[in-house]
Amino acid sequence: MALGRGSALPTVLHIRDLASMTDTQGYQRFFAELKRRRVFRVMAVYGAVAFVILQVADIALPGLGLPEWTITLILALTLLGFPFAIVLAWAFDMTPDGMQRTVEATPGELTQIISAPASQRWPAGLLALVGMTALLAGAWYVGRQSAPATAADPASGVSVASIAVLPFADMSPDKDQEYFSDGISEELLNLLAKIPELRVASRTSAFSFKGETLEISEIAKRLDVAHVLEGSVRKDGNQVRVTAQLIDARSDTHLWSETWDRSLDNIFQIQDEIAEDVVEQLKVTLLGDAPTVEETDPEAYALYLQARQVGRQNSAEGWEQSIELYGQALAIDPNYAAAWVGLATAYRRQVGGGLRPAEEGIELAREAANKALEINPEYAPAYAVLGRLSLGEDQAVAAQYIQQALTLDPTNPEVLFDAAVLAQVLGRPNESIALGEYIVARDPVNVGGHFNLGLAYLTAGRLDESIASLRTSLSLSPGFRGANYGIGRALLVKGDAEAALAAFAEEEDAEWRVKGTAIALHDLGRQTEYEATFRELRERWGDQWPSEIAHVYAWTGNADAAFEWLDRAVAQNEEGLLQQFYTTFYSPIHDDPRWQAFLEETGTSAAQLAAIEFEVTLPQ
Repeated sequence: MALGRGSALPTVLHIRDLASMTDTQGYQRFFAELKRRRVFRVMAVYGAVAFVILQVADIALPGLGLPEWTITLILALTLLGFPFAIVLAWAFDMTPDGMQRTVEATPGELTQIISAPASQRWPAGLLALVGMTALLAGAWYVGRQSAPATAADPASGVSVASIAVLPFADMSPDKDQEYFSDGISEELLNLLAKIPELRVASRTSAFSFKGETLEISEIAKRLDVAHVLEGSVRKDGNQVRVTAQLIDARSDTHLWSETWDRSLDNIFQIQDEIAEDVVEQLKVTLLGDAPTVEETDPEAYALYLQARQVGRQNSAEGWEQSIELYGQALAIDPNYAAAWVGLATAYRRQVGGGLRPAEEGIELAREAANKALEINPEYAPAYAVLGRLSLGEDQAVAAQYIQQALTLDPTNPEVLFDAAVLAQVLGRPNESIALGEYIVARDPVNVGGHFNLGLAYLTAGRLDESIASLRTSLSLSPGFRGANYGIGRALLVKGDAEAALAAFAEEEDAEWRVKGTAIALHDLGRQTEYEATFRELRERWGDQWPSEIAHVYAWTGNADAAFEWLDRAVAQNEEGLLQQFYTTFYSPIHDDPRWQAFLEETGTSAAQLAAIEFEVTLPQ
């Protein structure tokens, strides 16, 4: 509709004229003009309609499969449209002849509105206020619902975008598929853990409550998470039923539940769908694409889960059986990267347990890990395994591998664990402590996390904190291997040999128990008992672990014998030798000139280790 040349001018002049009056008169005439032009009514109607639209959109859009940003777009358009609606209401009026330019008020119209009783003047303003309130309320509600769930819950201080995946129950007819139900749970956990915007309790912590009858709210409290995912798996032949439910632990309410009855061939699709639903329910806004499960042959997948389960028994039989099962899985799918890494880990643990010659086992493990990288050059766990294998040979190479693993998967708890160990070996206890504290803060019932943090504190001379962390690991897992031994070491440094002797007596590992006992007896002046115990240590473990004998000689002041046994350890390429020179037992020989020469010869002097590039930025 064409407007006259001066059609917009009267309004501008009119407002300027109002400004020249007294403030009270100006405001009265201005609000009277708003009422006359029905601006208040438009504000009320617009706000009410916008509120309804936003509520309907928030409820309906998720079911239509539209992207999450759709509701945000509607909210933005609604807010942007509000000032335009006000301007249009001021400038135009609906008449029987259509939309017309609002005519200027006659001299008496505004005076009549101003002088009208309050009962006639206020309703329009109240309606406008209600409309604006409705609009803002709708915007606040939708904004709160669609905002990324990264903030902490004010009531509990727990991150809203946090979750624990509990081990799914085995509901199979013969109750013989626990490895499969546990495996599905862990794979879901690993899938969700790949989402940077979501904090996921690690497997170690989440699975520590298996078999217990604690309330969900209590488990969530101990794990410092706001949500819990639990469920069950029923596997019968090639058929599988998976049931999952998501619980808001803060209010103990079920947010979502679903059941899938599929063939085993669809197991990967089920896991992807569960992860998608969890992200949707937690209102997590992803900055990238949602991660998906790496698919393989279903039979190979079942064998892989079984191999991983038995390997965690940490026994000679378990490692041997896991190697056989991984081999069966790889015979079905030779391109299964995860199975190759599992095989490498089993070989490495056999070496660590003295069940396979070091050179043979390390070579087999390295071949398996490299095979995984041939299949998937960006598979972080393979780099982590290669890093652990290199720790005993070349610290610089180990740092490169673990750095690459961190780059590819910066929140992977196992990779962070390896990084903490590496920092300790590189003589950087403060970095190791920072990593350890990060791990236990997000994985509070991780026994190994508390144990390694205790050792890092010990190296840094923070003895009371060391003892506290090691005792925490014992409270989580009574008899945890090495914990009492570590406590005994800290007590020796504190000068309390009597308490150290008692701690060593509780150590599960026989070799560490005997060695610690010998050293404590020496410090207590019980010479005859010391000599007998030390003789037992040399006879039983001297040939396999000569550095352990060197520890005792160094601590007791016999530097010549200590270096003699260290030379023997180097000559036979003792497994893990290069990872232990930070230990407190060598402290008494640090001033011996031979010590610095020995460190330089083995590439572990302070200068050599400091030159190794390794930097860790803790994930948020």
